[in-house]
Amino acid sequence: MVMISAAAAEPSTSWVRDVETAINEAFAPIASAFGSVIFAEVTVLGVTFPVLVAWLITGALFFTIALRLIQVRGFGHSLALVRGKYSRASDPGEVTHFQALASAVSGTVGLGNIAGVAIAVTIGGAGATFWMIVAGLLSMATKFVECTLGVKYREEHEDGTVTGGPFRYLPIAFARFGRIPARALTVVFAFAIFFFGLTGGNMFQANQTFAQARNVTGGMDGPLGNDGAALLFGIALAVGAGLVIIGGIQSIARVTSKLVPAMAILYVLACLTVVLSNLEKVLPGLRSIVEGAFDPEGVAGGIVGVMIVGFQRAAFSNEAGIGSAAIAHSAAKTRRPVTEGFVGLLEPFIDTVVICTLTALTIVIAQPQSWIDSRAAVAAGESAVGDGVTLTSDAFATVLPWFPVVLAVAVALFAFSTLITWAYYSQKAFTTIFGRTRRNERIFQYIFVSFTVIGTVLSLGDVIGLADAMLFLCAFINVLGLYLLFPVVRAELRGHLADLRSRRLVPVAEEEGERVG
Repeated sequence: MVMISAAAAEPSTSWVRDVETAINEAFAPIASAFGSVIFAEVTVLGVTFPVLVAWLITGALFFTIALRLIQVRGFGHSLALVRGKYSRASDPGEVTHFQALASAVSGTVGLGNIAGVAIAVTIGGAGATFWMIVAGLLSMATKFVECTLGVKYREEHEDGTVTGGPFRYLPIAFARFGRIPARALTVVFAFAIFFFGLTGGNMFQANQTFAQARNVTGGMDGPLGNDGAALLFGIALAVGAGLVIIGGIQSIARVTSKLVPAMAILYVLACLTVVLSNLEKVLPGLRSIVEGAFDPEGVAGGIVGVMIVGFQRAAFSNEAGIGSAAIAHSAAKTRRPVTEGFVGLLEPFIDTVVICTLTALTIVIAQPQSWIDSRAAVAAGESAVGDGVTLTSDAFATVLPWFPVVLAVAVALFAFSTLITWAYYSQKAFTTIFGRTRRNERIFQYIFVSFTVIGTVLSLGDVIGLADAMLFLCAFINVLGLYLLFPVVRAELRGHLADLRSRRLVPVAEEEGERVG
């Protein structure tokens, strides 16, 4: 998920600054007005938080209870499905369960897991990590529901490709409101996904990739500090992205199925290196996470304040309830929609429970001076909390001075994987609005890679701020659709579990063994 807190690549020429200023000034009033509605806030027990967070967490809690902790009792079955134990080559779809999961994870694991988490543990203290984990676990149920529906109502085309996710189940969910309102809500959803894909999912990722590359090569005085470096970097990135996205979800899945494990392993090893280098601080760090979650004297306003900070970071990180991930999961090869629900619930676990928690634990244990100073500033009532990427980078640097280079590589991998996955999401949105034709798909791809180059050169804060607001507009529309179609999901789950218990559904290896015998 995009977090507008990381440092942007500084433009090096005056005309670039002029263009940035003009665009930001044009979008500023729109972003402010739209954002004030989407991110409207309420105050509870003296703590102010976005209504959107309550909407997402309430939905996650409802689905968790209604599905009787499916994220716990179905976890083992989810792993079996990802390993392909129930998969057959003849199953309809485009990609395997694992590839669908990798593609979806690549769209959520990004700068928010690095920069956003650092800011969360600065504002809410170590205790915010505890509530972040709780929210991540609850969000697994939401992903189960939306991914099940994404496959249930997907459309299989003559060329073997599929279109699914909210573009297909929302019209059915809202059909009771009338054909025109149902179509209108779906188009609004699609436009929001498309706009975010071009800006937050593309331009911002390209900008941050170049910013980190420039930072680790000497900044403005290094080889990437000259006027043409950003443009050339952007063209190279656009070519790389274009070569991947032109092949559709199968090409994206092949890349992300290799890229996601690699970047996850790289980042996890970096975090574990910091943790293992400070073994004597691990238990105190874990204690501070648990105690801080229930500390009535917490910086962010006591228990409720710390809880809200953790919930907000989790909700904005794993995208559960927004509906974007269901687009990738709907391409999975399966005859049973609910199987992709089981696979999808692993996504918040990887994104929030594992990646976000490791980031937080690394900072809490390492306690870099920049984090200590930022915590003191928050305690003193100052609003500035520092740059999240810098805080995490400083935590790595406490072990080895060159560790920030590892972070720069991780950021680049996270950003590129997010970019190519959002290309697929926004292409599906584009064709939902303008029609699914080969010509429209090609037009979109040319537009997308052009914006990759623009994003490397320009830093459009207000444009991407508006994009974030539009993405979360999707959450209001999508979660309402999930409520309306929830009986379908529950029926699918009951039938699947009944087949497992009665042995009408067995692993492929057992089925083939029975045939041989």
